[in-house]
Amino acid sequence: MELGFLLGSIVKIVGILAYLYGLLWVLARPNRWVKIIGVLAAFGVVQLALTDWGGFQLLTNFDSGLLFQACAMTMVALGLNLIYGFNGQFSLGQWGFYGIGAYTAADITYRWVNGDARGLLVVGFGTILGGLALIYIGRWLKRFRGVPVLSSFTLYLIGAILAATVAVYIGNALNPMLEPLLGTNLNPGVLNSPFALQIVFFLAVVFAGIFAAEVSFLFGLPVLTLGSDYFGIATLGFTIVVNVLMINSDTILPFPEMKGGRGMVGIPKLTTWFWAFFFMMAVIIIMRNLIQSSTGRAIISVREDEVAAKAMGIDVAGSKLLAFVVGSFFAGIGGAVYAHFIGFLSPGTFGFLQSFNPLIIVVFGGLGSMTGTIAASFGWIFFLEGLLRVLLSQMGTEAPTWRFVLYPITLLLLMLIRPQGLLGNIEWGFLKHKDVLPREISVVEKPEVAASEA
Repeated sequence: MELGFLLGSIVKIVGILAYLYGLLWVLARPNRWVKIIGVLAAFGVVQLALTDWGGFQLLTNFDSGLLFQACAMTMVALGLNLIYGFNGQFSLGQWGFYGIGAYTAADITYRWVNGDARGLLVVGFGTILGGLALIYIGRWLKRFRGVPVLSSFTLYLIGAILAATVAVYIGNALNPMLEPLLGTNLNPGVLNSPFALQIVFFLAVVFAGIFAAEVSFLFGLPVLTLGSDYFGIATLGFTIVVNVLMINSDTILPFPEMKGGRGMVGIPKLTTWFWAFFFMMAVIIIMRNLIQSSTGRAIISVREDEVAAKAMGIDVAGSKLLAFVVGSFFAGIGGAVYAHFIGFLSPGTFGFLQSFNPLIIVVFGGLGSMTGTIAASFGWIFFLEGLLRVLLSQMGTEAPTWRFVLYPITLLLLMLIRPQGLLGNIEWGFLKHKDVLPREISVVEKPEVAASEA
């Protein structure tokens, strides 16, 4: 292995961590224009580094691939940190929702570029109608007390199935009207122009995240009643079930374009640095604002002591479900961004071993630390998946698989030396918790004292 490549990789990793620190520092500035200019500058710096300047490119195609993977992994890991680090619910299902988001968004854009709008129509109307059904059923159930969880789950499931059925009928009805405007992959129509594809991509990512969130709501409603350990086992089973459905997507499920275990090809590569940066920043801002709100404090209180939180009037079950749904939403968005960068989806990517990746990242960075999760996500991809894989590949064709041995050894050493993670509770800039100052209590004069002074 060349010494120049090794030194260059280390410099890039240090530069990326400094870049993340600067970005979070700028977002913490009180002046709004400073924030806007700082974010635009942060975007522009990387965009310039990715640009080919007549044969010279600061970040190569290999580096850009790692960068997009790091952005997607950041979203997935932040979602898991919300579930496990901040809410205290041990989950191994994050990778399953990551796969759901990836395949959902990929199917939407794949069908669209091939003259079929049913993917976008069915998923779009399905998520909207499904969300409305879940909301109104929830409001109706609040009128009653002591409704069993399984009874509520049955009503929610019936509402979701009815919404999906209506969405399928709407998609089949509207698709013939849009087919002439779509054209085909070889002869694209008006709705397949580059600008229209960018809009479709944005909608596909959002709908994929919402679909993953709705699935997590239906799954989490009965399962979250279990203890943390049993919940972890149930979510692991969910990930395995999702992976089996991916392998048999062209037989059990009516999606021949996914090609089952052979892998889905032909996915349009629509992920650019703009979209990866945009969605990553959106996830960071949403999660930060959620954590620092009263709802976020309720979520954290459930982690600290469920009995005390319930005694203070906090809806423990609702806080658990909210954290699980929002975390799954982030995973779905990350999967959608990843699918349109790589252009190919294989069920092997979402297998059992890979499902531990976000968990290891969260533990490395520090449970309950957004900064640690973000830094560990980029460090994980650029060092372990990038530098270490290239380094091991120099030792033989089978050597890269040794990284699966190094991961648990490194994790074990971390647990022994620094169990709170690399950054622990440290937060950078924008992610720092605001100091809650005690409320000033004004002294009100007694009426008799005021009268005597007069």
